[in-house]
Amino acid sequence: MKLRMQLTAVASLLFLVMSAASAREGQSGPCSNATLRGEYGYAAEGVLIDKPMLPPEAPFRSVGMTHFDGKRNVTWVEHTVVNGIPLNAGVEWTEASGTYTVNPNCTGTAVVNTPNSPVPLNFALVVVRNGNEVHTLLDTDAIAAVFTKVAESDKGDH
Repeated sequence: MKLRMQLTAVASLLFLVMSAASAREGQSGPCSNATLRGEYGYAAEGVLIDKPMLPPEAPFRSVGMTHFDGKRNVTWVEHTVVNGIPLNAGVEWTEASGTYTVNPNCTGTAVVNTPNSPVPLNFALVVVRNGNEVHTLLDTDAIAAVFTKVAESDKGDH
């Protein structure tokens, strides 16, 4: 009788754990817009494809600091070089802003407006490492970027 009660208690506990896990899977995933919050440094590289007044595949490099607010808004400063020429000559950093969406499965999208592009930039993104890193791909060109969260210890004076 005592063994039966123990087995019943274990089975009930297992059922509750499995039910909670199943409910969580059905309702949400490990990510949300709030997963991206704080400062991220990024490096992007690739090629711009078939753009006016550029070679068919113009080399592209960019670095910057990005702020995700956890509520779908993103701002950044960038320093971008296309085909070996810095954009916005005389300006060290160019400001940009936009919006992002993170899905429960840690995929998402972002749309960013920058003076360095005549059209909004549309990105596919994947959030990894518990929101400490974001991988992106620009939808119209062969440009990929990795955003890495700036640790609190990285912000201080050295």
